Amino acid sequence: MSAREGVPPAGADQSGESPPRPAAPKRAKPTIRNVAERAGVSKSLVSLVMRGSPHVSERRRQAVLKAARELGYRPNAVARSLVEGRTRLIGAIVADLHNPFFAEFLDGLQESLHGEGLRMLVGSGRWDPLFEAEAVEAFLEMRVDGLVLLSVVPDSLQEAAANVPVVVVGERDVDGVDIVVDDDELGASLAVDHLVRLGHRRIAHIEGAPSTTARYRRSGYENAMRKHDLAEQITVEPGDFTEEGGYRAARTLLSRPDRPTAIFAPNDLVATGVLSAADELGLKVPEDVSVVGYDNTHLAAIRHISLTSVDQPRRDMGRIAAEMLRARIEDPSRPPRQNLVVPHLVVRSTTGPAPS
Repeated sequence: MSAREGVPPAGADQSGESPPRPAAPKRAKPTIRNVAERAGVSKSLVSLVMRGSPHVSERRRQAVLKAARELGYRPNAVARSLVEGRTRLIGAIVADLHNPFFAEFLDGLQESLHGEGLRMLVGSGRWDPLFEAEAVEAFLEMRVDGLVLLSVVPDSLQEAAANVPVVVVGERDVDGVDIVVDDDELGASLAVDHLVRLGHRRIAHIEGAPSTTARYRRSGYENAMRKHDLAEQITVEPGDFTEEGGYRAARTLLSRPDRPTAIFAPNDLVATGVLSAADELGLKVPEDVSVVGYDNTHLAAIRHISLTSVDQPRRDMGRIAAEMLRARIEDPSRPPRQNLVVPHLVVRSTTGPAPS
């Protein structure tokens, strides 16, 4: 046995294992001064670049951005917001994240906000007043620069509008805020007019969840039916804005002895539920029953669905909301405005002549 056999190596404990190496010292976070030195410019110019100021030459902007990337520099948003008195954050609250109309609206909104140097945070009201109130309060606590409320009108709306600029989308019976809304009555009338031209008389409507949107679409449907001397055929089935709600309502309507030959749904999700119910009952679309949706989302254009739907320009509405919010931020005292967008009908395969 050698003299060193069984002897732990130097620096090892009695178990023979080497002690853990000391942790490497944390690398200090790069500062705005480091970026300025690397780019060869002043700290104030780095600050201008990080704020997205247009008053910087492209050569110097690229030099600052290159230095920031190389150093791994991230501006301190909290400190910047304290200095500027704003966060450059916009809170967007939608009624239902599962509705593709809301997603497509948010695309247009985000695109426009990004062009203004603003970032968007998204929350969901889930068609629940409690969740709506919590989402609004959370964004106000984050000191957002503004709020966009899509089919959401919380009880605290006026209080929120007293603190930050607010734009309401899809709801028109509110005071003191800017509004972007589709002409829902016209859209419903376009749907009924189309079905009447195809020879339909027994045209039913599934009503959406309680909201001004649902109320105006129902009103437009009823007025159009009266216009065509079909007041006695008016049939409204309670529902909501979900696919499951459309399925349940359609099962009820299509199981009646005098079932409708056409159904006007309050949105495309409900219309897909109607299509499922018709298929389950052995009815062909449009031979036995025609179906019209609302919103003309990407669902409507899917080939095996090919849904006739009322189009409201959702991305344009997002851009309009962003413009109205920016104007309100720049001039909080300006009078509230309402922007009414005009829908049109897109005809596809789910509507056809009334069965004889």
